Amino acid sequence: MTSTLPWIGQDEPLPPVTQAWASTSSAPGLLAAGKDLSVQRLLEAYSCGIFPWFSPGQPVLWWSPDPRMVLNVHRFRFHRSLRQRLKHWMLSPRFSICFDRDFFQVIQRCAHIPRSGQNGTWIAPEMMTVYEDLHKQGHAHSAEVWLDGQMVAGLYFVALGHAVFGESMFTTITDGSKMALACLVSVCLKHGIKAIDCQQNTRHLAFLGASEMNRTDFLQGITRDLQFSDIDWALQSLYWDALMALDTPA
Repeated sequence: MTSTLPWIGQDEPLPPVTQAWASTSSAPGLLAAGKDLSVQRLLEAYSCGIFPWFSPGQPVLWWSPDPRMVLNVHRFRFHRSLRQRLKHWMLSPRFSICFDRDFFQVIQRCAHIPRSGQNGTWIAPEMMTVYEDLHKQGHAHSAEVWLDGQMVAGLYFVALGHAVFGESMFTTITDGSKMALACLVSVCLKHGIKAIDCQQNTRHLAFLGASEMNRTDFLQGITRDLQFSDIDWALQSLYWDALMALDTPA
C-alpha cells in the first residue's frame, strides 16, 4: 500500500529517508515533493542520501531508494578492452581527460543527447541552473574527455568531502563515458574515496562493477565521508597507476 506523499514547503526540512516509499510500491524510494530546488536544498538532500529526479512539468520529486546502487571504486571493472582503448588514446596529443574545464557544456550535453527508449530528459532547465550554481560553489564537478579540441564525452557529479554522487553521463565516441568514469575512479582511489553513488540499478552500471547496498549502510558511509575535506577537483587528472592496480576482467 502506497502512503500519501508529503509536500515540503520552502522552509521545511526533508522527511527522514525511512519515510520513503517501499520497494514494493509504485514508485520505490519516492520520499517527498515540493517546489524548492535551491543550492541549500540540494546540500541538505545529498548530505542525507536524497536526490531530486523529476520530469518537466512535475513538482520537484525527492528520492531515497532502498537498496541503493553504489560503485565501490576498488570493484570497478576496468575491462581489458577499456584499458587498451584508454591507453591508446592517452598516447595521442589530440586527446585529454580533465575535470571542470567546462561543467556547463557537460550538463547541457547530458540533458540533450538522445537516449534509447526516452523521448525527453529528466534534466529540466531548472535542474541545469541549480547544478551550475552548485558547481560555482564548489560542490558539483565534471569529468571530461576532449579530442581535437572538442568535448566528446563527460559526466557530472556532486562531491561533499569524500561523498561522491554520480549524476549523468554522455558520449559521442566508443567508451567515452566509461573513460570519464575510469578517470573519476582513479582520483577516488588516489585520495582514499571508497564509493561513488549511482542512485538506480541499471545493467550498464552493474557491468562496470556497481552493486546494490542497503540504505542503512549507504547512509553510514555518507556520514563518514562528509567528515573529510573537499578535494580540489579542477587540479585532478587520470591516475593510471591507481587503475592498473585493479583486477582487470576480460
